Amino acid sequence: MTDVESTADPIATDTTSAGESIDPFADPYDTPADRAAADLPLVAPPATASVLPSVAVVGRPNVGKSTLFNRIVGRREAIVQEKPGVTRDRKEVVADWRGREFRLIDTGGWMPGGSDLDEKVSRQAEKAIADADAVLFVVDVTVGITDEDSRVANLLRRHGRPVLLVANKVDDTNREAAIWELLGLGVGDPYPVSALHGRGTGDLLDDLLDAFPPEPDATPVDADGPAEDKIFSVSIVGRPNVGKSTLFNRLIGDDRSVVHDLPGTTRDAIDTVVDTPDGPVRFVDTAGMRRRSKIDEGTEYYSLVRALQAIDRSDVALLVIDATVGVTAQDQRLAERIDAAGCPVVVLLNKWELLGVEQREALGYQISQRLHFIGESPVLRISALSGKGVHKLLPALAGTIEDYHRRVPTRKVNQVIRTAQAAQPAPHGARVLYATQGATDPPTFTLFANKEMPPSYLRYLERSLREAFDMGATPIKLRVRKRD
Repeated sequence: MTDVESTADPIATDTTSAGESIDPFADPYDTPADRAAADLPLVAPPATASVLPSVAVVGRPNVGKSTLFNRIVGRREAIVQEKPGVTRDRKEVVADWRGREFRLIDTGGWMPGGSDLDEKVSRQAEKAIADADAVLFVVDVTVGITDEDSRVANLLRRHGRPVLLVANKVDDTNREAAIWELLGLGVGDPYPVSALHGRGTGDLLDDLLDAFPPEPDATPVDADGPAEDKIFSVSIVGRPNVGKSTLFNRLIGDDRSVVHDLPGTTRDAIDTVVDTPDGPVRFVDTAGMRRRSKIDEGTEYYSLVRALQAIDRSDVALLVIDATVGVTAQDQRLAERIDAAGCPVVVLLNKWELLGVEQREALGYQISQRLHFIGESPVLRISALSGKGVHKLLPALAGTIEDYHRRVPTRKVNQVIRTAQAAQPAPHGARVLYATQGATDPPTFTLFANKEMPPSYLRYLERSLREAFDMGATPIKLRVRKRD
C-alpha cells in the first residue's frame, strides 16, 4: 500500500531528531502559496447548476413530502416510511414536466424548537426555501392546520417565494371539502392532491410551471457533436459517525448534509456535482453501514441498500476510517465490498490529529495487516472538521481517475503477457494466445487462451499488467475466452 504523503516511515511522527514538535500533516513541498490555496474553497458548484429553476418541497414532519417528491420524479428516490423524521438532508434531483426541467429538492420536516438534530434539519429546510424559485408547501388535510403549519406559512411569507399550497392525502372526493380550512394559512388556494395515488398532481405541476421564471432561449446543439462526458462519481463510505458528512460538506463547500454526533444521522445517499481542476466530479454522501444483524429498523435497511448502490455506481470510493477507533472488522468488510464492486478505493484516516505517536504507529500496522487486500491504495491522514490534509485528496483522485480511463496499446499488452508466461508458465499446458484491452472504466483486458486458466495464474497475470503499466490500486478486470 502506498502512502500519498511520500514519507520514509509508514506513519508520520510528531517529533524531529532534535525533539522538536512538528505538524503531523507537514509536507516538504508545503509553501506559503500552497497554504493560501488550501484556504480557498476546495471545489465549486458547476456553473450549469443554477440554470434550471429549483423547487423546494417543505412542511412539518410526516405530511407526505417525500411521497410527493417520489411521485413528481417518477421513481423511488427518497426513503419513505410512515413515521416522522425519516428525511433529514436535502435531496436534490432533476425532474421534468411537459418538457420543462427543474431541480426538485426534498427536505426534512421543519420543526424548530425541538432537539439539536431537529434544529439542524430545520435549517436545511430553510436554506432550501431561500434558494428556491418556488415552494411546494405540503399540509396533511386529514389533520388540518397545526401550530407547526402556521409557523411554516409565516416563514414562507417572509421569504416572499411563490408558494403552492398542497393539501395532501385527499384520496377521494369525500375529503375535498376539508381543504378550504387551509385558506387560513394565508398562502393561497390549496391544491387537493394524493401524493400516494397521484391524484391531482398534474394540475399542481401545470401551475408550478407558471411560477417559474421565463425559460432562457435554448442554445442549438450540433447533432453530430461529441456526446456529453460521463461525470466522475466519488462515494464517501464508512461506518456510522466517522465523519463522512463533515467531509462531504467540506468538499462541496456547503452544509448540504446534516452533521450530528448521533450515529445514523444520514439516511439517504446525497450527491452534489462540483467543478474541480480535473473536470466535474460528483461527490456522494452515504449513510453509515453497520452489520445487517445490527439493523433493527426498515429505515436503516433502506439506507444500507442506497449506500451499497452508491458504491456500485461510483468510479472511486473514499473509505473513511475513524483513526481514534482504528480499523474494525466492519471497516474490513466495507473495504472488501468496495473491492468486489471493482471500485478503486482511497483510505481516509479521519480525526488523525487526535492520535499520539504510539497510536499512529499501531494504526499503521493495522492498515498493513487488515487492509492488505486493497493493494497500493492511497492512504490520506485528514481532519474533516478542521480541513487539514483534505487538500491532498484531489491530487490523489486525479491519479486514480487517469488510471481508471487509461487505454493500453494491444502490442504492449501482448508483450507483457508473453514476458509473464515466459517467466512463469501456466500449469497443465494452458497458455494465453492473444490479449487486448476491450474496455476502460475500469481497464478490462480480454485474454484468448487455449484452455481454462487457473484463478491463481490469472491473479499473477493481473499483477504483471498492473506493475508493467503502473496502475496502482485501480481495479483490473480480466476476461478469458477459450480458443481452440
